[in-house]
Amino acid sequence: MRKLDTNKMDRIFQILAVILIGIAAFFLWKGNGDAVFVSTVVGAVCFFLSIRFQVKTRLESQAEQSESASKLNEDEAN
Repeated sequence: MRKLDTNKMDRIFQILAVILIGIAAFFLWKGNGDAVFVSTVVGAVCFFLSIRFQVKTRLESQAEQSESASKLNEDEAN
């Protein structure tokens, strides 16, 4: 269940990043520099949060794989 939640959070942050970069482009077109900066920074933060969730999911799956491999090796040794 936890993997499903992290995958969902990853997708949510990716979508938010794209939306916020689109909003930044709109504000750039309108000439509102402060809003461009804020929406770009928040969009970048969302992007890096999505990367964080992807890395976290990969690390958890690698930990599970190594744990199951070590249990298998212990069973073979006995």
